[in-house]
Amino acid sequence: MAELESQLQSVPDSYSRIKRDITRGVFPAGQKLLMSALKERYGLGVGPLREALSQLVAEHLVVAVNQKGYRVAPMSLDEMRDIYDARANLEAMILTLAIERGDDSWEALILARSHTLSKVVEVKTQDQMLDVWDERHKAFHSAIASGCGSKHLLQLRSQLLDQAERYRHLWLKSTVFSEEALNKKRKEHATLVEAILKRDAKKASELMRDHLLTPIPIIAEVIRETLGS
Repeated sequence: MAELESQLQSVPDSYSRIKRDITRGVFPAGQKLLMSALKERYGLGVGPLREALSQLVAEHLVVAVNQKGYRVAPMSLDEMRDIYDARANLEAMILTLAIERGDDSWEALILARSHTLSKVVEVKTQDQMLDVWDERHKAFHSAIASGCGSKHLLQLRSQLLDQAERYRHLWLKSTVFSEEALNKKRKEHATLVEAILKRDAKKASELMRDHLLTPIPIIAEVIRETLGS
């Protein structure tokens, strides 16, 4: 019984670790996920691994192949563009609602997250730099979305973000280590915050949509170079 409980408790951790490795390209698109290799890498039994992989199948990051195993889901320009277009339009709508419904504490949260994101952080490695910036960038956008007050819209937003994660990582690697690209993003964020605080829903939603669509050309170029698409 204790062993079973331990295995069940390990499912969320194994899910997070496999998801991170898929997102970061440790397992590239189309690669077969062998149970023997996964067991060795993560130190887990078949049960927890299958449960974790089933969750990733639901998120379209892994594909179950006719009961013969699992593969990392393919990536394509068409899928990337569709996901980003859906995200941009959903976030713009959520922001419009947030401006209508958000209170002073919502504004304060956005300012706090914006300040944290804009701060220069000393890190030791590129991976740490990527992790810190990405975490704070997500927190900034989540703070903005939180004002909409809709649990279901926020759930849809989270699902789209999960589906975009691998593509976002391609963009992050091309952005986070470029001071010029980061400065551009800081200016976009500052302009967006200014429109939000002025409660200019039309301008803010347009800025949000444009902001979230800007990575598409960068990601498309990387996909063509790395995947031969």
